[in-house]
Amino acid sequence: MNIANRILELSNQRDISINRLAELSDITQSTLNSIMNNSDPNPQYKTIEKICHGLGITLADFFAEAEPEFTPELRRLLETVMKLTAEQRNQLQKLLETMIAKA
Repeated sequence: MNIANRILELSNQRDISINRLAELSDITQSTLNSIMNNSDPNPQYKTIEKICHGLGITLADFFAEAEPEFTPELRRLLETVMKLTAEQRNQLQKLLETMIAKA
């Protein structure tokens, strides 16, 4: 998925300019411009989360186009993970990696 294209698509659907989206997302215009110009094609999770907030959508909604096979269970899991702190997400990642390694 091209993050910049997805942001542009979603902001156009909502008639929100890129400059306004930066304000709504509480990120700098330079940060958003870096993403949009592909200077930063892989922005941090927190940045995408802020952009989603500015667009009024969830992360699951943001990635829905790229991952249409998300089941309701996966969407629910993703929405729950979004509520965790960064430390909790790191701990969860380690737990999942351990579970996979033992499988």
